[in-house]
Amino acid sequence: MDETGVLQRRRDTAWRGAGVAVAAVGWGAQQFAPLLLVYRAELGVGAATVQAVFAVYVVGLVPGLLFGGPVSDRWGRRPVALAALAASGAASALLLAGGHGVGWLFAGRLVAGFASGAGFSAGAAWVRELSAGSVGGTERGPRRATVAMTAGFGLGPLAAGVLAQWAPAPTVLPYLPHLALTLAALPLVLRTPETSAGGTGGLRIAGVTSRRFRTVVVPLAPWVFGVVAVGIAYLPGLVAHRLGGFVLLFCTFVTLIAAAAGISVVPLARRVARGGTGQLLAVAMGLAIAGLLVAAAAAATTDPLLVVASVVVLGAAYGCCQVCGLAEVQRMARPGQLAGLTAAYQAISYIGFAAALPLAAVDHAVAPPVLLLGLAALAALTLAGTSRAVRTSTVPEPTLDSK
Repeated sequence: MDETGVLQRRRDTAWRGAGVAVAAVGWGAQQFAPLLLVYRAELGVGAATVQAVFAVYVVGLVPGLLFGGPVSDRWGRRPVALAALAASGAASALLLAGGHGVGWLFAGRLVAGFASGAGFSAGAAWVRELSAGSVGGTERGPRRATVAMTAGFGLGPLAAGVLAQWAPAPTVLPYLPHLALTLAALPLVLRTPETSAGGTGGLRIAGVTSRRFRTVVVPLAPWVFGVVAVGIAYLPGLVAHRLGGFVLLFCTFVTLIAAAAGISVVPLARRVARGGTGQLLAVAMGLAIAGLLVAAAAAATTDPLLVVASVVVLGAAYGCCQVCGLAEVQRMARPGQLAGLTAAYQAISYIGFAAALPLAAVDHAVAPPVLLLGLAALAALTLAGTSRAVRTSTVPEPTLDSK
């Protein structure tokens, strides 16, 4: 291979260190999901308490996003990614003590949220910037960031769920693989090229007041993880009584297939996106509506197979929504603003992680199928509003590619 080929290969693979960091943080974010029912049994707490522990992640995540994005735009991607990895490992250390009291779980999930916010905002921007020098990098950047994040989301729960099901100490051993992965990611991040030259401005996030961001990105964003939360945190509890001793394995399985569906649909989302944001938006929200309708049927029949079918569709909706949102942000961001605008988008998107909490809190008063049909109707309204906004608004210039 000649020198030009060697340089091109380096550019094509430069993103992998940042991708591993994003995956490691994603692993730490979602490893808790299949253990929800374990803690209900171990600690004797109710469904609403466990859902609150799951949702408190968002309380830490939003400030992490709003801190990590602008800070990495100003002082560099690598320092923020390293800090996020360290915080993610600390969160797992706190969760190790969770079997002794729910307070440890709240603390661990709060720290995990902050780590994820900082890591995803800086890491996703880093992956996209490192991809810019590779062949087709402009298109591959959002896809690679989505795949790295989703791989962590899938593998973390898989490892944690398998260990909790068949290994001893189900509230301790599931967190050890993440601690090992975090340590392994640190040297990779240290060797990854820095892409942010830094800036002299403040930490204000520019671009969030644009009409396009307010009318397209903001309504879309909560559905990215809202559909995931419904599939992996709410639906399994509705069919738990039909699963016998395989409840934990089922929770692990649905979390894995949600992530697998999200990754598998990314190439299709990328092709659809070439026809414009409107087309991908229609596909993404159409899948969300379809998945919620199947979820309503699953809730009405308490059929585990329908839960699986719903999670597959909702996972695909997540993948399409994520690619659509990241691509919109990439087109909008001016030079030096990518991580900050990504952080703002992700801060709104992760609000959706709390979707299971209000559902669990009121499903004793309102039937779960009715709640899920209501969500499907809300998704349809979102599709109508954002589709109209896409037709009547423009992407701010200059785009990221003008750097």
